[in-house]
Formats: sequence, structure tokens, C-alpha cells
Amino acid sequence: MNRQRGFLLFLIAVFGVFSTLLVKPFLQYVLAAILLGYILHPVQTRFESRVSARVSALSLIGLTTLVVIVPVGAIAVIAAQQAFTLVRAIVQGDPRFAELIAFVERYTGVTIHGRTLQELLPAGSSSRLIENAVGIFGGLSDALIGLTVMVFILYYLLTDGKEFVAWIRRCTPLPDDVQDELYSEMDRVMWGVLVGNLLVGIVQGILTGIGFVIAGVPGVVFWTVVTTVLSLLPLIGASVVWLPASLYLFLVDRPIAAAFLFVYGTLVVSLSDNYLRPLVSGHEAKLNPGILVVGIFGGVYVFGFMGLFFGPIVLGIFRSLLTVFAREYAE
Repeated sequence: MNRQRGFLLFLIAVFGVFSTLLVKPFLQYVLAAILLGYILHPVQTRFESRVSARVSALSLIGLTTLVVIVPVGAIAVIAAQQAFTLVRAIVQGDPRFAELIAFVERYTGVTIHGRTLQELLPAGSSSRLIENAVGIFGGLSDALIGLTVMVFILYYLLTDGKEFVAWIRRCTPLPDDVQDELYSEMDRVMWGVLVGNLLVGIVQGILTGIGFVIAGVPGVVFWTVVTTVLSLLPLIGASVVWLPASLYLFLVDRPIAAAFLFVYGTLVVSLSDNYLRPLVSGHEAKLNPGILVVGIFGGVYVFGFMGLFFGPIVLGIFRSLLTVFAREYAE
């Protein structure tokens, strides 16, 4: 019996390695499908009571494509174009940025004028995040295959998600009450990170973008995306974007717009966090800010862009597993 069990475990390990190699090229899309499947699961459950599971899943995928994926893709393209425009303007010495560049050179000692972008970057300092972004969007054929994989996984997660969870429960050698606690804690972590933090980030990004439009800051879409991403980080938020923008407006001799953006950012953007987070406090993961920061940056390095969401989830679930083990099984 021990030999049979050992041989079976050996086969599981071998095919587990092969399965990992098969999934790795499409890891970004698999994680995106899991994220969308988790968010859409409550809607799928409600629709299943009126129509079949397959019709409901297909309808949700089509609606998600039109409402989420297409707009997000268009925003990403516009943001990338505006980012390149801003970089080119800075490198070429655009008069709009001359005062800001002079201010940076004066107080930081970093010489920007007369140097190329490559010279400004230390050797070997290219970000892993940029490499991952290029890996995701670099090849059109790879992107189409990845999107196809994501759609299929999302479809079967919506239609057969309950059966999949039930199969995992049967294969997990833990008591039902322990599994219930773990799944409940996992749900809290995923809700807090995917829904709670993401919702706050999107709202703060949109509010910042509205203020930039009114104040006349260039590259509004790009800065809105940057603000949304930075708002996921605790203790940082949107202020690292609108404060320098306010300084930029002041240096280019637009004091009224600078004062407006400063007041708007303080009273509207920053204070919105105090009103939004209590809305999700009932399902909040209550993760330490240090765990969130390590999870976000470490997740980006390990998982790519989707690590922004799944890095904190991995650490939060690990914390939950340790808590349950210490209470139930540690001597």
C-alpha cells in the first residue's frame, strides 16, 4: 500500500510540474479569468434562477466584454499614447515642462536637459513590471490565444464553479468546519483586495481625472490610470499624483488652476477614501498595510500586472492558513 501511495504521489508531482508548465504562458489570462469569475459569480447565481447556466454565462461574458474589457483596452492604448507624448515632450525640452524640469534639477541635483532617457536610467534598472507588460501585449497572436483561454476558463468557472469548489472540498483532507472557515476567510481577503481596494482606486482615479480636466493638466487619461494604480497602495494614494500636478500648474504660471487642484485634491479626492472604505468594511480583509505593500510589489514581480491583485491575496490566504493551523493542529 505504501509503494502504491508513493507511486501515485510521484505521478501527481510529475504531472503537476507538466501542468504548471502548460499554464505558465497564460498565467496572466488565467488569473484575469479567476478575478472576473469571482466578481461575476453573484450575478451568475442570480441569473441562473431565471435562465440556464450556459445562457447566463454567455450573456455575462458578452456584457463584460462590452462594458469592461473593450473600454479598459481602449483606455490602456490612449494612456500609453499620452505617456509617450509626455516623455517625448520632456526629453525634447517642451516649454510647458521647462520650469518643472528646472525645479527638479535645482532641488534634486539630477540633470535632465541634454540627456537621453537611457542615460537617465541606471544600468540594469529596467523594471520587471515593464517587461511583464510587454510580455502581455507584445504579440498579437499570443494575446488572441490568451484572450481565448481567458474566455473559456471564465465560461466554465461561471457554469461549473460550484462543482469545482465541491470537488476541491472532497479532495481536501480537512474537516468541514475547518474548510468552511478557510473558505470564508479567503472570501473576505478576495473581496477586500479585488472589490474593496479596486473600487476605491477606480473612484479616486476618476475623481482625479475630473480635477485634471477642469484644471487643464495634460495627459489626463494617463494620469488617471496612474492614480488608479497608486490608489491601491496604502498610505500613498492619489496625493502623489495631484500634488505634483498642482506644483506643475503653479510653476507654469497658472496659480488659480494650481490652487483649485490643491483644494479639490484635498477636499474631494483624498477625503473620498474616508467615505468609500467604510462601504466595504463589512467584507474587508483587514490586512496589515505592510502585507498589502509587500503583496502588491512582490505580486507584480511574480505574477506580472495581475499580481497587483493576487499578491496580497496569496499573503492573506497564507496568514489564514497559519491561523487555522495554529489553532486546530499545533501542539
